[in-house]
Amino acid sequence: MSTRAYGAHAATQPLQALSIVRREPGPRDVQIDIAYCGVCHSDLHTVRSEWPGTRYPCVPGHEIVGRVSAAGAAVDRFRLGDIVGVGCMVDSCRRCDACGDGLQQYCVNGFVGTYNGRTPDAPGHTLGGYSQRIVVDESFVLAIRHPVEQLASVAPLLCAGITTYSPLRHWNVRPGQKVGIVGIGGLGHMGIKLAHAMGAHTVAFTTSEAKRDDARRLGADEVVVVKNTAQMRAQGGSFDFILDTVAASHDLDAFTRLLKRDATLCLVGMPDRPHPTPAIAPLIMGRRTIAGSLIGGIAETQEMLDFCADKGIVCDIELIAAAEIDGAYERMLRGDVRYRFVIDTSTMGAA
Repeated sequence: MSTRAYGAHAATQPLQALSIVRREPGPRDVQIDIAYCGVCHSDLHTVRSEWPGTRYPCVPGHEIVGRVSAAGAAVDRFRLGDIVGVGCMVDSCRRCDACGDGLQQYCVNGFVGTYNGRTPDAPGHTLGGYSQRIVVDESFVLAIRHPVEQLASVAPLLCAGITTYSPLRHWNVRPGQKVGIVGIGGLGHMGIKLAHAMGAHTVAFTTSEAKRDDARRLGADEVVVVKNTAQMRAQGGSFDFILDTVAASHDLDAFTRLLKRDATLCLVGMPDRPHPTPAIAPLIMGRRTIAGSLIGGIAETQEMLDFCADKGIVCDIELIAAAEIDGAYERMLRGDVRYRFVIDTSTMGAA
């Protein structure tokens, strides 16, 4: 079926209105009429071929919220009209140990991305959520329990939310712990909200004094300006866990020195060039760890959505029309968004 979308035919071209074809729902497929789709930095990197392997036409978008408009005969988890979401994956091999453990994001054969992933459907790769409709196997569809009026702000939870929730859960963040969140952006602002909701004493690290009040509003108990040597020194050896959301190359030593013995610095930002090699002595002397984390599996993403619904947590967003996407990309590069753009897909008809 023909569906309105927004995408690009080449890395050097702006995004434009497109007509794409979605498959008819199979027995276990769910067809979703998309209401909102969040805008992620990964979208920009992919559509502009800043990461290798982009296939065109490229329709980005993996923070999708909408309503079920059709379902295959064998679908038993969703009904017409249900509010649902789709995140960064629409399939995986379902056979490897990772998939068996519900960690589809680490599928050893590679998960199928919501966009730019190989698929037998035309045009041979997946087309994402910058569109008015999508068809997804029910195993990769998520239930949304937030109020209808919050749905636009829920969309980025499907990437920014799970990217920060998964490591906080894996490293067992809990009340009584001291947890640091490095960076107050699309990921970092969610890290602050989630760590605070988990009961941790939450410390936000920022390079901008201007973000101090906002970090407090988001739930930070303390705010540390990274450039202030005295503030950083005062935090030495006191953290149970630090989540680093910064996607630019930076000095990790400044944060490993803040960890307690046996504590972990977890990276979720993907820099365009490597971080400087960390000093080994702080790691050895405190048995400290530098680790990484990638989104979350389907079960954990559902857990995150339910946690956020129960706690009243959503993303801070700016709602935009489809025709504003390229401008939003430029603003995103300048850090001029607090804290996530979300596309109102109803505007694609006018794009």
